[in-house]
Amino acid sequence: MTVPENTWIMMQRHMGYTDDEMALFRNNPKNAVVMEKASELMGKTLVFEVVESSNCNSGHKVGDRIVFDGAGNLITKLNPRRVCIYALTSLEKLIFAANELIYAGADPNGMCFKETGCFDVGVKCGGWGHIVLRLKVEDRK
Repeated sequence: MTVPENTWIMMQRHMGYTDDEMALFRNNPKNAVVMEKASELMGKTLVFEVVESSNCNSGHKVGDRIVFDGAGNLITKLNPRRVCIYALTSLEKLIFAANELIYAGADPNGMCFKETGCFDVGVKCGGWGHIVLRLKVEDRK
């Protein structure tokens, strides 16, 4: 598959690349692979559901969802009013892994290790609380 010229133009505008920067971007073969998959990626929503919660200082409860678009941007209107930074930091690696699987043409929901948690170890281990989140990649509605 070849990346349509209008897709490159859109990317240059979106990123604010100069013509020289765009030439560098286009000359990197991996960027063509990513650009070929961009529409598929943007058609996805990455949902992290709280599957365990104990004494969470931010109030996250089982069933709460933290929602990102396919590119990894937090969709604020779909998220709880408060989102714990310590939970957010643990999600980055799974977002990256899901993106890489999509770029490779694989189903990110087939990932073996799709659970993560905040780094607070919980009161039993000297912390305050702890939550566990599970990733599910959904088609955008």
